[in-house]
Amino acid sequence: MSQEYRHILRIMGTDVQGTLKTVYALKQIKGISLSLSNAILKKAGINPDLRVGYLTETEIDKIEDIIREPAKYGLPSWLFNRRKEMETGKDVHLIGADLVLRTKMDIDKEKEIKSWRGYRHAYGLKVRGQRTKTTGRAGKALGVKKKAIAQKPGGASSA
Repeated sequence: MSQEYRHILRIMGTDVQGTLKTVYALKQIKGISLSLSNAILKKAGINPDLRVGYLTETEIDKIEDIIREPAKYGLPSWLFNRRKEMETGKDVHLIGADLVLRTKMDIDKEKEIKSWRGYRHAYGLKVRGQRTKTTGRAGKALGVKKKAIAQKPGGASSA
């Protein structure tokens, strides 16, 4: 190919390695799944097996435009991560820091209205109905004190 190869590209505020295939490079952006990545590349008319380092500026701009407004390009709403948003009622797709901030705001809202999910989030418990009797114990307990350590006045062993 006569195009210039770039080792690192900046797509939607995310650094992407030029050695990755385009379908997996778009997956590096927070909020874009593999199926959405395939749909974006199909709408842009770009080969998913092409290495992202060989993309031209116009192709990158086309990809970024589709990522910003996927509904305008006819992508199905079931690919979006925010369907029927509470404030507007529209189907939108958020990426990067916007997605992280909106998720945090949703959790804070649930805590504020004292919903069951908000309660579980506030106390650091599992939220989605998982088992808690035997799993999810890591990081909760500080450990067990041994009798020999507890009886010594210094509290440290001589090992």
